Amino acid sequence: DLSRFDMRYSHAGVSLRASPNGPWSVRQLYYDCDERKPRLFDQGLSGFLVGTGDPSIGYVSVVLVPEAEAALERAVQDNRRAMRLLGTTYSANAYAFAQRYQNCNQWVAEMLAAAWGAATTREQAQAWLRAAAYEPTLFEVTSPLVAIGGAFVPWLRHDDHPPEDAQALRYRVTMPASIEAFIR
Repeated sequence: DLSRFDMRYSHAGVSLRASPNGPWSVRQLYYDCDERKPRLFDQGLSGFLVGTGDPSIGYVSVVLVPEAEAALERAVQDNRRAMRLLGTTYSANAYAFAQRYQNCNQWVAEMLAAAWGAATTREQAQAWLRAAAYEPTLFEVTSPLVAIGGAFVPWLRHDDHPPEDAQALRYRVTMPASIEAFIR
């Protein structure tokens, strides 16, 4: 529930028509809390959609890109390519244009760059996204307690954001809303 930030969606993935896991499985990055590292995960569509006991905050957005879906599906199912774009350290609030950390949605955006812009590294993917006018979601945090709390939460980091943004408690993060706006 990110409603305090006026965010409706928290997590994006790519649904694959012909996944080895089963039809319409969703490939996504998730943070493995036990191992403290990001992993790629194929999950059935119903499992991906489950996540809240409160239907008033459970939202789903489906973005269809018929003219470009084949390239995206090939890129996401190419395990070597997908793993090459998987960051080694997770941060839920990772800066969208830095390679130090990565969040789950950032991997999806970088896979778009791999599929549609032929990027083979995270640096190339982020350069392609910038050139294609991708705009990450802007979070303007009103409480310094959020920044302080990050010291105690292993998946929140602040040291990859531009210094002027970090000082102003502004975070430019890849979120489903920014991916959807970019695709549209």
